Amino acid sequence: MHSFAKATLALNGFSRCYMNGAKHSSNVKIISRGLSTQNNDQSDVYDIVISGGGMVGSAMACCLGMDPNLEGKKILLLEAGNKKVMDSVPENYSTRVSSISPGSATLLSGIGAWDHVTNMRCKAYQKMQVWDACSDALITFDKDNLQDEMAYIVENDIIVAALTKQLDSLSDNVEVKYKSKVVNYVWPMSCQVADSIPWVQLTLAGGETLQAKLLVGADGPTSMVRRESGIPTVKWNYDQSAVVAVLHLSEPTENVVAWQRFLPTGPIAMLPLSDTHSSLVWSTSHQHAEELLELDEESFVDAINSAFWSNDNQSELMETAGSLFRNALSILMPSAGSTRQLPPSVSGIGPKSRLMFPLGMGHATEYIRHRVVLIGDAAHRVHPLAGQGANLGFGDVACLTRILSQAAFNGKDLGAMHHLLEYETERQRHNLPMMAAIDLMKHLYSTNAAPMVLLRTFGLQATNMLPPLKEQIMAFASK
Repeated sequence: MHSFAKATLALNGFSRCYMNGAKHSSNVKIISRGLSTQNNDQSDVYDIVISGGGMVGSAMACCLGMDPNLEGKKILLLEAGNKKVMDSVPENYSTRVSSISPGSATLLSGIGAWDHVTNMRCKAYQKMQVWDACSDALITFDKDNLQDEMAYIVENDIIVAALTKQLDSLSDNVEVKYKSKVVNYVWPMSCQVADSIPWVQLTLAGGETLQAKLLVGADGPTSMVRRESGIPTVKWNYDQSAVVAVLHLSEPTENVVAWQRFLPTGPIAMLPLSDTHSSLVWSTSHQHAEELLELDEESFVDAINSAFWSNDNQSELMETAGSLFRNALSILMPSAGSTRQLPPSVSGIGPKSRLMFPLGMGHATEYIRHRVVLIGDAAHRVHPLAGQGANLGFGDVACLTRILSQAAFNGKDLGAMHHLLEYETERQRHNLPMMAAIDLMKHLYSTNAAPMVLLRTFGLQATNMLPPLKEQIMAFASK
């Protein structure tokens, strides 16, 4: 869509300068004549400003601050929240967790944050079992397919605290302003225009003005950077909300399996936190989510166990069809397939751990504008069923760091479109197929209509019988 938009503008006789400059005048974002010189004198100019902290923005700041080619550059991270300091591991687990892929763990390790994470709290898992509540179809991924550790379940707060600790050690290279909210942006022209400002100008809530040669938008799914820069977004809300909670297991277990079952109302996942605790992510209808929150603890626990164990949604037709197809596949590939395991039962939940939030999909049609680039949820938002939200963001960080490092080594302008286009092209080629697959799975499994159940039953069983295909799936997801 990005290339198509540029071609269309070119055919109409518009230049890139107009698209990134005069276009913003409709949003009253171009500074008035005579004011720019005054602001240039009074505001600090940074080489890179990252608007938005959290996991992705903080990782971006660490990567840039540790890159030798960017040494001497003025880098600023604007974090709207308080500084996340964690002197000791909290007694209770947090409900907000992320599945960290080996690729993301490598990124965090490279900037020194992963050691802090492992010293605090994380849980690796070596196997994943996904199965259908409307049939007996299942698929498993384990260490024999790819590697010893498929991924790690880590609390978001712990990742942010680890990154904050690293930022403290990079204070000579990266400046961080906490509790800093941007209230206004002024965008530069992309070509030399009299009296235009050369950089992106930011005004903070306290009245302070800053300028950035490159602005990195890491400010989440409701990104102000994306909105105010005029970047279009394709988005929609799903008819689902996610209920999250911390679960107490009935008895201690090795707990190295991530469990996910597709119910007609949406997927339910149980992710390992320790030998005695797991994290719940239950995607279901808005009404059902509200009902789950209102249940007493005993009834809520019963609902979870039933969701994982009950066969009420299966029919004799689906069971027979699935069995025949599975037997046929086993004749063709007698050594393939996998053994079904039963998930652990749940005995209770953590104190005040039940929360819900609405789910949706969103994708910025462009990741860049003149001196502006989007990363993380500001560029893309996905359903949690594949656990890829944070990993897509960390992939953006790794890619953008590499490209900016090369640009700095070559003495290029960090905010120039040429190398920003490289970032956009590379990341969209990775992100779009992943997002399309996640959206397809969401729709394919959100029904109990017989034709769709048969289709996904055959597809799941066939995939489970093909180890090379499973390896490719896991290799793509582990980046």
